[in-house]
Amino acid sequence: MAEVVHAVDDPDPLARGGGAVLRSAGVRVARGLRAAEGAALLHVWLTAVRRGTPYVTLKTATTLDGFVAAQDGTSRWITGPEARSHAHRVRAAVDAIAVGTGTVRTDDPALTARVTGDDGVERLAEHQPLRVVVGHGGIPPRSRLRGAGGPLLHLPTHDVGEVLHVLAAREVRHVLVEGGPTLATAFLVAGAVDELHAYVAPALLGAGRRAVGDLGARTIADARRFRTVEVRRVGDDVLTVSRSVR
Repeated sequence: MAEVVHAVDDPDPLARGGGAVLRSAGVRVARGLRAAEGAALLHVWLTAVRRGTPYVTLKTATTLDGFVAAQDGTSRWITGPEARSHAHRVRAAVDAIAVGTGTVRTDDPALTARVTGDDGVERLAEHQPLRVVVGHGGIPPRSRLRGAGGPLLHLPTHDVGEVLHVLAAREVRHVLVEGGPTLATAFLVAGAVDELHAYVAPALLGAGRRAVGDLGARTIADARRFRTVEVRRVGDDVLTVSRSVR
């Protein structure tokens, strides 16, 4: 007899019932094999499908004293090439990257996923995520966002819930928020951040722009807590991956 073995059930309403169809056709179906491992592997996708909104990863790149830019606004490059290469691999794995209009004006990012081949030449990765700009400001005609890369979507809103609703309608399951402190703060205040990728460089500025703005915490008990799931050295920098405890 034919047999199908799977770890976790598909939570998508459009895909449910496959096991019953197979059984009715005489196929033995075994479910739950290594369910914990399967759920961990599919954590991002399962969370997004069950909740109906994209899984949100917030990326920050700071100095040891918590700054993302110097007093004059310069921020390239806080982290080293190994950390930036890792960040591009993350970009190549997500469905969308989001920044605010302030970041577009200040940094003119391309928001592409790039890889370096064996020949040492940097190229666009095979998968390019949707490039999302959040905010009421315009996108300059000569912006690098209008060049090669993923599709460009401008959402003229500051409402995080609206952003996630629009992205969900486009079947975005995983969005990487890379925009500066304003957008990062908005997603954190909204309680919308599922995972935090914090790259920390062994450098000190003493003054400049912080990674996030006012989150409304007036005492340590108000701190927004995350659970660390990974810490790794990336070149001279350190990456901490944490997940929301909500």
